[in-house]
Amino acid sequence: MLTPERTALVLLAAGRSRRFDGDKLAEPFLDKPLAYHVVTALENVPFLARVAVVSGTSLDFAALGYRVEENPDPSLGQARSLCHGVMVAKAAGADAVLVALADMPRVTAAHIYRMFDAADGLDTVVASSNGAQPCPPALFGSHLFDDLLDLEGDEGARELIRRGHHVVTSPAELVDVDTRADLEELRQLYGLETDGK
Repeated sequence: MLTPERTALVLLAAGRSRRFDGDKLAEPFLDKPLAYHVVTALENVPFLARVAVVSGTSLDFAALGYRVEENPDPSLGQARSLCHGVMVAKAAGADAVLVALADMPRVTAAHIYRMFDAADGLDTVVASSNGAQPCPPALFGSHLFDDLLDLEGDEGARELIRRGHHVVTSPAELVDVDTRADLEELRQLYGLETDGK
């Protein structure tokens, strides 16, 4: 059985935001930068370690209890960021990694605990799903660490995720902010048309 206490949280926060134009993760949403929403949502989950893989952001993840790993070349794709986090988890002796994206501000701790409930040991691959498409957050047992370290490019762990167990949650919880239009849509959902203006 996998537990948060033996799992490293790997927060991927090194994307180039090519479709956003600016430091997406620092953009204000509600009362804090966009990236801090998932940080806040998961702050009471007792992870073994917390790692933020970053590139050129102004945000201070270290002040929020994260070990910060710089990805010097995010142009090599999401897989390279994932490798940085998995190497830290491996060195820490973690039984698993939970991979979360910093641009998914509506993920909840309740969903993460449901993912642990669906896990079945060190061979585990558990991904989130909106009922149609699997996606992060995703949980990988340590027997998959070498597979994760072999990944390349922007595909990340998509193929592994497709083959894994999928925990369905509301599509609203799995909103991924890629563009300014995505963020505006989210602000309007909360009645925040002027947020950050």
